[in-house]
Amino acid sequence: MRQWAEAAQQAVPPLEGELRLAGLTAPVAVLRDGFGVPHIRAANMADAFFAQGFTHAQDRLFQMELNRRRALGRSAEWLGPVAFAADALARRLGMAAACRRDTEALGGEARAMLAAYVAGVNAFLASGAPLPVEYALLGATPEPWEDWHCLAVMRRLGLLMGSVWFKLWRAAALPIAGEAVTLLRYDDGGGDLLITPAGVEAERWRASLAELAPAAAALLEAAAPDATGGGSNNWVVAGHLSSTGRPVLAGDPHRVFEVPGMYAQGQLACPEIDAIGLAVPGVPGFPHFAQNGRVAWCVTHTFADIHDLYLERFDAEARHALFQGAWEPVWRREEMVAVRGDAPRPVEILETRHGPVICGDPAKGTALALKSVQFAETDLSFDCLPRMLRAGSVAQLYEATRGWGLIDHNLLAADTGGHTGWLLRARLPRRGRENGWLPVPGWTGAHEWQGWIAHEDMPRLIDPAPGLLATANNRPVADDHPDYICTDCHPPYRAKRILALLAAPALRSPEGAARIHADTLSQPAAELRDRLRTLAGLSPAAEALRARLLAWNARMEAGSAEATAYIALRLALVRRFGATSGLAALAGTEWLSPAPGVAPLTQLWWATPALLRADDAGLLRGATWNTLLAEALEEVAAAPPTTPWGEMHQPRFTHPLSALFPEAAPVLDPPSLPIGGDGDTVLANGVVAPAGPSAAYGALARYVFDVGAFQNSRWCVFLGASGHPGSPHYADQNPIWSRCEMVPMQAEWPALEALARRQTLLPG
Repeated sequence: MRQWAEAAQQAVPPLEGELRLAGLTAPVAVLRDGFGVPHIRAANMADAFFAQGFTHAQDRLFQMELNRRRALGRSAEWLGPVAFAADALARRLGMAAACRRDTEALGGEARAMLAAYVAGVNAFLASGAPLPVEYALLGATPEPWEDWHCLAVMRRLGLLMGSVWFKLWRAAALPIAGEAVTLLRYDDGGGDLLITPAGVEAERWRASLAELAPAAAALLEAAAPDATGGGSNNWVVAGHLSSTGRPVLAGDPHRVFEVPGMYAQGQLACPEIDAIGLAVPGVPGFPHFAQNGRVAWCVTHTFADIHDLYLERFDAEARHALFQGAWEPVWRREEMVAVRGDAPRPVEILETRHGPVICGDPAKGTALALKSVQFAETDLSFDCLPRMLRAGSVAQLYEATRGWGLIDHNLLAADTGGHTGWLLRARLPRRGRENGWLPVPGWTGAHEWQGWIAHEDMPRLIDPAPGLLATANNRPVADDHPDYICTDCHPPYRAKRILALLAAPALRSPEGAARIHADTLSQPAAELRDRLRTLAGLSPAAEALRARLLAWNARMEAGSAEATAYIALRLALVRRFGATSGLAALAGTEWLSPAPGVAPLTQLWWATPALLRADDAGLLRGATWNTLLAEALEEVAAAPPTTPWGEMHQPRFTHPLSALFPEAAPVLDPPSLPIGGDGDTVLANGVVAPAGPSAAYGALARYVFDVGAFQNSRWCVFLGASGHPGSPHYADQNPIWSRCEMVPMQAEWPALEALARRQTLLPG
């Protein structure tokens, strides 16, 4: 360990002094604040993007290259066999070809931005600075960057998020669940809270099996003979309601904890712009979270349905696929994936008119092909990035996003004119709602896309009354909206809770945002707790545990042992649900095989609260929910947990190379602290059933923008600004993050100029 600790410290590049770099046209100042966050001041836009690329490589080179390799199906070269399945999927999706295609179609401004950014990355590679310690571990050297690599990194960020996994899950469950398959979805919390119209609740449309009959029949025909045997928060407060008189915009992106963290804090300034926010290492600009002194923006995932699955019929040799009575050629190719410590492995890639086959065996006559907005047609999202940086108002920002399609977002914004707004930022095809439930027959022509929803027709709100708006992956519009938008979305628990908290004027402030971020009240916990009153015939131990839980306030506080007992009870209940229904046995079936795979118990975890609330036992094969709940309570009561929830829930941050190099793991793996919350609370540090109570995902960052007042804005990330394990800024924000606090978003240049840590980049 000592060897690697010293190597890690020596691998941190110098962050002060002067550097001459070929490609710059004028000097650039890079000022590092007390947390190591780079603040870039350049003489022109090209030099600003060059310096952003340079500082991203300076801080996060290994992360950038690993994410590029993951995007392009080359990560197994570094990570070994464990990464092969994901690499194979990336090859099947045609990531490299799509990114090259889209880069060539971009406008001149975006191409210039990319050229400057990758020139900065490559300038760091040529600067003679020490390389991250991970390269020494791997015995590797970094590869140069090309402009299209930035699109690959961005695509990987939202790759296949959303609907594809729910459709695969229901496809696998259909032979067992029958018509009840339409119950297998996220809970609606007892009534969906819509984003628009603001504050309105609506019931979800539940498809009947008759409406899904073509898809269901096709899937049942393709089933094997024995087949029957996870979000973000954001909110905006209008200026007339906030404590500052200016709009307040806040939130936190929730994702699986990756090391280093997905987002990099930074500031980018030149005569045209001055923006501060969270960037994606490997990508120029601020695609998701930033403010530029006039307008601020942030996103959550919308869960708009941007992926369709088609069940294809193939001929005997899988060289043709059926479409409207004719056999069409299938495009086939083979690629080799290099694997660390193993022989290269072939990946056979088949594509139909709908897209690549992602699971199933075409040689057996049927398989599933994916048609995704992320790949199907040329995407011009990167044209939006420089336009967003220059936007001066909410209206200009939303116009700047015209053409965005890489991933779907709730784009909240506010400006210094006092305007606030929400836009569903996505590119969505027009097609029938039935496509949202299951894979559909690919050979009939009845489920094809019928053009695109125009940018002007995307749902949006400008200055929504009464001046408060929150999104938390909840349903954007009612199901009777003229255009089909989505089938699956997160429950409205978090959005409702945020709005309830914003009823208190003291919380409509930059200071109040941290209190909202930290809220731990759980609606599903309260409902499960109250359901315990209906149980009878319990043992004394179970009665004692029930009494403890009935006296509990349903808050997932770090110090609560009752919160630990609740999670243990819910896990035990979900395991019984999976066993009784037979759905747990679906683990590993072909429809659930695309990397990273679909875990039945994870899906059942999310479906259970709605079924329990409705007392719907349609999937229980004659059992009752009270029977399962009593059995689960007895199981937990036999060894009642006493450990506080924060200790049980404490995350383990694992570097991607730790398993390969255990001797270096103590250096590579950042420390963590006990934390509260769970996947149903605003403090969304979630568990992944059936993995257990340790937090697997949560807020990668927290932020609040006092729009137009940089000095009042705050933020933090869950680790630190640096991706170097030997840097003091590798995880120095984790204690702050663990306490659900934030630090000032230092962005005022006179104060920054007084900082001691300054690096000047000079033309070479």
